[in-house]
Amino acid sequence: MSELITTHPDPLFTDLFVDGQWRPAADKARVDVVDPATGEAFASVAAGDVADALDAVAAAHRAAPAWAATPPRERAEILRRAYELMTARLTEVAELIVRENGKALPDALGEAGYAAEFFRWYAEEAVRIDGDLRIAPSGANRILVTRQPIGVSVLVTPWNFPAAMATRKIGPALAAGCTVVLKPATETPLTALLIAAILAEAGVPDGVVNVVVTRRSGPAVSAMLHDPRVRKLSFTGSTEVGVVLLKEAADQVISCSMELGGNAPFLVFADADLDQAVAGAMVAKMRNGGEACTAANRFYVQEPVAAEFSARLAAAMEQLATGPGLDPGTQLGPLVNAAARDKVHDLVRGALDGGATALTGGAVPEGPGYFYPPTVLSGVRAGAAILGEEIFGPVAPVVSFTTEDEAIAAANDTPYGLAAYVYTTDLARGLRVSERLEFGMVALNRGLVSDPAAPFGGVKQSGLGREGGHDGLLEFLETKYIATSW
Repeated sequence: MSELITTHPDPLFTDLFVDGQWRPAADKARVDVVDPATGEAFASVAAGDVADALDAVAAAHRAAPAWAATPPRERAEILRRAYELMTARLTEVAELIVRENGKALPDALGEAGYAAEFFRWYAEEAVRIDGDLRIAPSGANRILVTRQPIGVSVLVTPWNFPAAMATRKIGPALAAGCTVVLKPATETPLTALLIAAILAEAGVPDGVVNVVVTRRSGPAVSAMLHDPRVRKLSFTGSTEVGVVLLKEAADQVISCSMELGGNAPFLVFADADLDQAVAGAMVAKMRNGGEACTAANRFYVQEPVAAEFSARLAAAMEQLATGPGLDPGTQLGPLVNAAARDKVHDLVRGALDGGATALTGGAVPEGPGYFYPPTVLSGVRAGAAILGEEIFGPVAPVVSFTTEDEAIAAANDTPYGLAAYVYTTDLARGLRVSERLEFGMVALNRGLVSDPAAPFGGVKQSGLGREGGHDGLLEFLETKYIATSW
């Protein structure tokens, strides 16, 4: 079951999970899992290929009829047991997240708890799949509407939230009566495999949940999307990859839920409570070390308070303890890999070359691991690359604005529309601005927007569909209309 490069007190699940069985890849290939704090491999996992992916689809297809016919209450009880098992093992899950993702342990514990909540929420939603019955306007017949599981679902998840992104997709799929093939990111496969083990222990039947790790994601996912047994794709990742997958899915007209890139603006008006705004900024920016699609990416602060807000934010950022995620007291771990750190630093360097000032941070530290310091940049010029791209790191560029219209125009000047943040003590302004912002989610005087009970998703190039809440369940259901008379 385990192939460890360094010792660890707990066993790791490191093979593919297909049809209820742990098995090596068909060609015996494996891929290393690297600790971002050291840059060194600490485990290896089976690396499947197209054949393994299609085996998983076949297993999910065989299991689909029985799982769809399983009473909703029974599906709900299994999900509830998964929640309880995962909650009992939160520390184990969190420590595994830290080892393969790098985030600080408090962040990882938060993610593990958040991830488990999706099992609890969808245990409750499984028994609330609704329908409709009404008389046709002509009176000639009844209109009977029912909802049925969409079918075999391919779930593709990223590395930044390896537990939460898996449970946010698996939970509603299983509640709806669908079977799944999960393809986690190669950087963080161990958490997904542990979740599969927890689900099996909770009583999920063989073949209902399958996990295939692969180094050749493109060919493997493409093969699954061209298999007529697959009816759903749920993807979280970059917009660039999402566009490719949408084109692939079009060949078989597969239903797609896409949670793609973001470029979240954080608006602070002059009447805002600056203590609350800075505290909210620390959550919105530094959750997961900035490696989140909902992370505040651009800070627009009204001129009268721009300097004070920037100074306060820099002071708060400077207080963060940086180090390996499992070290006591660490509040900010490393970025996931060298490429991620290099991208962040290139964006910072471009802003500095364009005239911005680093109030704190802005330089790559020496030593092992993929660390980057908390950084606040003031005086960032309009049009800077750092304002147009997801930073995905602990960097806050600050731009001042004068009028409400100016702030809204700047915030909306992006092809993305996932999350936005607004701070003001004027409720009318807050609601007015929230309505005008072209984003799927707005946090008003809050630094955290995610909630398992709320519909999570964006507009424009940030995605299609919603995850979480009742909306997330509907993504895995087809609506069927039956015309009948009696």
